[in-house]
Amino acid sequence: MNYKKLIITCWILFLTGCNQNGLNKRLTNDSLIKYKNSGFTLIYDDSLKKEKKISKKIDNRSLLIFHKNLKKNSFVKITNPTNGKMLIAEVASNNVTFSDFYNSVITQRIVEELSLNPKEPYIDLISISQNSTFVAKKAKTFEEEKNVAEKAPVDGIIIDNLGSSNNKEKEIKINKFSYMIKVADFYYKDSAKSMVDRIINESNLKNPLIKKLSKTKYRVLLGPFNDIKKLEDSFNKIKLLNFENIEIIRDV
Repeated sequence: MNYKKLIITCWILFLTGCNQNGLNKRLTNDSLIKYKNSGFTLIYDDSLKKEKKISKKIDNRSLLIFHKNLKKNSFVKITNPTNGKMLIAEVASNNVTFSDFYNSVITQRIVEELSLNPKEPYIDLISISQNSTFVAKKAKTFEEEKNVAEKAPVDGIIIDNLGSSNNKEKEIKINKFSYMIKVADFYYKDSAKSMVDRIINESNLKNPLIKKLSKTKYRVLLGPFNDIKKLEDSFNKIKLLNFENIEIIRDV
């Protein structure tokens, strides 16, 4: 009888262990994405350094970026939401001074790879763990691309998947400029209202709004803005209130 109980106990422990392993696997996969932000990126140019709008130089032939929060040598996935093109880039430094309006600084090469509109360089940026399968598959290609870039002049980089320069220009879609500032999401509407009151009382931004996304999700927004200067001005004002991870989102 005791022998049967022992077998049953061992079997239960085995099943529990399997379930726990599955849970750990899911948690590990979910934790691969540590940071996510949508917004405008700053396209590097040597003139920015001369004008002291940025504190460091970056190689425009490379697949490298500057970021203020992510660790040096960490990887990010950058996507152009207009056309769905994406690539993996590496953080060259997180100790660089540039305007908080931009979520990163990217190179001219990344602009070409993603067919970004230089007048409206809006990107989705997601940090990815170096242990993820996604990064592992891209690592070899990334190193090969980096070696090619280091040997090539900036104007001499050829990107096969984009075709000729004429095709690149056609791929850059020019949409109506309309963006909003996402301040935060809340579970309760009263919490969202409290945030709106704080914005009105502590800044000169008088038109924050609440958008109901679901029964348990309320989003506080500013905008819409149809001019990048007005957008940047309002972003800088709301940034002074020290909200975490403020995003710029398309008004769709």
